[in-house]
Amino acid sequence: MVQDDKILKMSNIVKEFSGVRALSGVNIEVQRGEVHGICGENGAGKSTLMKVLSGVYPHGTFEGTIEFDGREVRYKNINDSEHDGIVIIHQELALSPYLSIAENIFLGNEVQRFGIIDWDETNRRAAELLKRVGLNENPATVIREIGVGKQQLVEIAKALSKDVKLLILDEPTAALNDEDSAHLLGLIEQLREQGITSIIISHKLKEIRRIADRVTIIRDGATIDSIDMSEEDATEGRIIRAMVGRELSSMFPPRDAVIGEEKLRVENWTVHHPADPSRKVVDDVSFHVRAGEIIGFAGLMGAGRTELAMSIFGRSYGTNISGEVYKSGQLISTKTIDESIKNGLAYTTEDRKHLGLNLIGDIQANISAAAARKVARWGVVDGIKENGVAEGYRKSMNIKTASVATLTGKLSGGNQQKVVLSKWLQTDPDVLFLDEPTRGIDVGAKYEIYGLINKLVEQGRAVVVISSELPELLGLADRIYTISEGRLTGEVTKENATQELLMQYMTAGKDES
Repeated sequence: MVQDDKILKMSNIVKEFSGVRALSGVNIEVQRGEVHGICGENGAGKSTLMKVLSGVYPHGTFEGTIEFDGREVRYKNINDSEHDGIVIIHQELALSPYLSIAENIFLGNEVQRFGIIDWDETNRRAAELLKRVGLNENPATVIREIGVGKQQLVEIAKALSKDVKLLILDEPTAALNDEDSAHLLGLIEQLREQGITSIIISHKLKEIRRIADRVTIIRDGATIDSIDMSEEDATEGRIIRAMVGRELSSMFPPRDAVIGEEKLRVENWTVHHPADPSRKVVDDVSFHVRAGEIIGFAGLMGAGRTELAMSIFGRSYGTNISGEVYKSGQLISTKTIDESIKNGLAYTTEDRKHLGLNLIGDIQANISAAAARKVARWGVVDGIKENGVAEGYRKSMNIKTASVATLTGKLSGGNQQKVVLSKWLQTDPDVLFLDEPTRGIDVGAKYEIYGLINKLVEQGRAVVVISSELPELLGLADRIYTISEGRLTGEVTKENATQELLMQYMTAGKDES
């Protein structure tokens, strides 16, 4: 990497929306051939900055200057920036699920001969690009037939087809498992060796530390720090302090657990796969949780954690379900979502954007959605009452927005998660299943969510947390159950739990449990 050869310089970038400053004089410099990390809390302005760079927000709609590849640029749209070799891969992948890999790679940039698409050449070039990104797939494969990790590689192949000079990846590993994440990060390192500059936006600080040459931290729309990751003080602690504006001596707020009587017991729970009834997804699982207690479920991808929670809550997943559910010692039915809610259960899905929220609906409607009858009069929702309830949650949950009339899709991930929690708290549950409650949200917002979870158990509720992040479970849970191949393989108390022990149980096969 040449230290004094800048490929990108953005100076004093100011961007306003209806008088509200999203960017307040951001400065960033990226060296040619480096991997540059951008970190910041949700809502800090990272995505807005990238939209300014790429022309989504055209020149003239913001203040400041952009220099790329040695000259000042004034992009009017995303085609202008792509023409110069700037390509952004967004967290929500922009691929057509019904087109082939090759068609997606060259969509809008078709390989033509005499004005007609040359399919042989299209597939040949696509195969070369797939080989370059390490994806062993037929170019004719339809996108919907491959997983998210492979789709990310197709997006990078698409970028390489455009002679990319600066590749921008927005939360590229947010939806990937560990294996796919490692492969993607390895590919970015290979591209660096080939001279391609990358900007990676990520909340996963361990990944940033592994891959980034330098990191720029943005907070409240302003540049706070720029860190050379080869420096001795380039620690996670320094990045976190810059991101949140305070020292997080502990990633988890303090809690004095007061654990009471048993709230929920599940016995001999078995669930079969909905498409293959001969296959057990959850196999004879029994567990319990008490008032004031947080229990965790740890397991590898596909272990059956989410399937367990969904099948208990209204039998939202699976077929041939058997087993018993007891609430405060009494046998209850959870065969429907309505029955589950009436019996004091709530479940926040791991996929809040598609299953947990209506992103094109406002905050007010989302909060009342699971308990509409509570704000209804004679079967019709009372808008004034609904507004009052939503306003109460906006304040008590510290949802950062001026109005509950704001569309939920416009909120940051952390604030969306607070809306999800508000929706289910409105049902007045005794037991909450929280599935990946902090996925895709930044470290500051995580701290707030952890504080809210603590408040729930302080009120005497019981909380079940499903998380792929072992440090999260170790920091939150009083007890942790491990699950592997649909079966419980261990139960560990907070005092005895370590990442190594949990991983040992998580990787135990059925015959080892």
